[in-house]
Amino acid sequence: MVRGLTEGLGADVVIEAVGVPETFELCTRLVRPGGHVANVGVHGGPATLHLEDLWIKNVTITTGLVDTYSTPTLLRLVAAGQFDAGRFVTHRFAMDDFEKAYDVFRRAGETAALKVVLTQS
Repeated sequence: MVRGLTEGLGADVVIEAVGVPETFELCTRLVRPGGHVANVGVHGGPATLHLEDLWIKNVTITTGLVDTYSTPTLLRLVAAGQFDAGRFVTHRFAMDDFEKAYDVFRRAGETAALKVVLTQS
């Protein structure tokens, strides 16, 4: 789909936010020559970096956790009803099930977890 939308070139920027090897490797295949792969997913294991495919593409790969610089703006948008953060919630758990919730989020590739919400009851 990305290739079709970009006339075969690939995306300028691809963000890996899941933290599983398959999504990182997919991102490196979807990025266009001269593009950027931003890896913000928290990986618990190794992912393969296919340099045999990437060396000629001159891509930039950055890693790191997402900073909170834009958090105040995001919270204002949510409070004003201009951004529906609920669309990203895929799982809900009671606080007593914290360990289960963390496990579901940790295995996002298997559980399709995007955002996990914990509630008091």
